[in-house]
Amino acid sequence: MVQDPASSALHALRPPGGPVPGLGDLLEAASGSGCGTSLGSGAGPGGVRPVQQPDPYPPVLRGLLREIAGDAAHLMVLTDAAGRVLPPGRPPGPRRAGGASGVPITDPDTGRVIGRVEAGGAGAPHPAVAALVSATARLAEARLELAMRRRDDRLRERFLPHLRALRGEPGVLVTATGRVLAAEPAGWTGRRLPVPFPGAQIELPDGRPALAEPLGEVFLLRLPGVPDDRANPAGRTARTCGAGRRGAGPVPPSGADRRPLTLSLLGTDQPSARLDGRQVPLTLRHAEILALLALHPQGLNADRLSWHLYGEDGSPVTVRAEIHRLRGQLAGLVQAKPYRLACTLVDADFLTVRRLLDEGDVSSAVRLYRGELLPRSDAPAIRAERDELAVGVRGHVLDLGGPGSLWAYAQTDPGRSDLEVLERLRSVLPAGDPRLAAVASRSARLLEADGA
Repeated sequence: MVQDPASSALHALRPPGGPVPGLGDLLEAASGSGCGTSLGSGAGPGGVRPVQQPDPYPPVLRGLLREIAGDAAHLMVLTDAAGRVLPPGRPPGPRRAGGASGVPITDPDTGRVIGRVEAGGAGAPHPAVAALVSATARLAEARLELAMRRRDDRLRERFLPHLRALRGEPGVLVTATGRVLAAEPAGWTGRRLPVPFPGAQIELPDGRPALAEPLGEVFLLRLPGVPDDRANPAGRTARTCGAGRRGAGPVPPSGADRRPLTLSLLGTDQPSARLDGRQVPLTLRHAEILALLALHPQGLNADRLSWHLYGEDGSPVTVRAEIHRLRGQLAGLVQAKPYRLACTLVDADFLTVRRLLDEGDVSSAVRLYRGELLPRSDAPAIRAERDELAVGVRGHVLDLGGPGSLWAYAQTDPGRSDLEVLERLRSVLPAGDPRLAAVASRSARLLEADGA
C-alpha cells in the first residue's frame, strides 16, 4: 500500500485483458510523481514502458489529490479489476482495496473494466473524496479514448484502401477487439462485432456471414465469393497498374501504383500477398524478393538484389529471371532500374511488428508476430532480418511485456521452447490463473529434455 498519502504516486497496473495507453502516465502524474509508467497501446495484453512525454493533466489533478489526501489523511491507489492493489513491477497480491468510493476504469477499446481508483483513510471520508475519485477515473478514461481515436484514425488512413477495393460490396474494417473502424454501408461504423480471428465467419449487421481476413493490425470482413475482379485473376493481371479501376484516375507520372499490397510472411511456410483485394500465393523465392523490396523502398539493382538473395554465389541473370516470373504473376507490381515496388500502399507484417516495437507497443507487436520471418528461407539478407526481428521481439517481451504478452509469445514457435520466457510468465501470473498449469508442464518437459 502507499504509505505517504501526501507525496506518494498512484500506480499503473498491467491489466489482465489488454494494454492501457497512457493510463499509468496520467495517474502517476496526477499524484505529483512527475515520472510514471505507461502501458502499451493495442488490442492485446501489454507491457510497461518509460514515459517520454509529460501528461497534459498534472496541474489540475496534482492540486486536487494533494489537497484532499493531505487534509484528510486519505491515500489513493489503483487496483486491478478484481480489487487487488498492484505495486509496480510485482504480480498481483492478495491485498484488496475495499473503499466505498472506488470507481471502475473501463477500457473504451474492449468495453471491459481494467482497474479501479480507490480512496480510503483512518477517519471519515472527506466530502470531496467521492467526486475526486470519480473525476480521476473519468479523466483516465478520457485519456484512453483520445489515444484510441488517434490510433483509429491512423488505422483508417492505412487500411481504408482495402475496403474500397471491394467495389461497393458489403465489407467491414474491424479492430482486433471487434470495433468497426469503417464499413460499407457506412451506417455500420461504430458498432461492435464478435472478436475476429483469421478465417473466422462473422455475422455482419445485416445478418449475412463474412470471412475475417487479417490485414496487419486490423481485419477485413468481406462476403465470400464476391463477384468482382478477384474472381478473375487473369483479367486482373492483364491490366497495367491502376488501369481500369473505378475512380482510380490516371497513374501518376512516376508510375506509382495506388493498389494496396499486403504481405503475410511471418511464421508460415505458405507466404502470400494480398493485392487490391485479391489473395495471391507466393513461392518462397518470390516472397523473399517482395520482402527485400519492401525493406528497400528506394529500390535495388540486380547486383545488390542478387547479393541479398544468394550471397557471393549469386548471379544478376538469375535475379532477372525471377523478376520476370514475378511480374507474370503480379503485373505492374515491380518496376525496374532499380527494381522496386510500384505500389505506394505496402503493408508487410514483419515491418509492422518492427514499427510497433519501435513505438513501444509490445502487446500489439507480439499479437502480430505469428513466428519468424520466412522460416524456410536461406537468403542471407532474410536470415539477418529474421534474426534481428526475433531478438527484438523476445527482448521487448522479457523487458517490458506483461502476462498477456508473455503468454502470446509463448504460443509462437520460438516461444514454446523458451524456458526463460516460461519462467518469467510463471512469476507474473496470479495464483489460480488457469495458464499456470500449462506453463509449469511445459517448463518441466524442457528441463527434463535438457537433463536427458
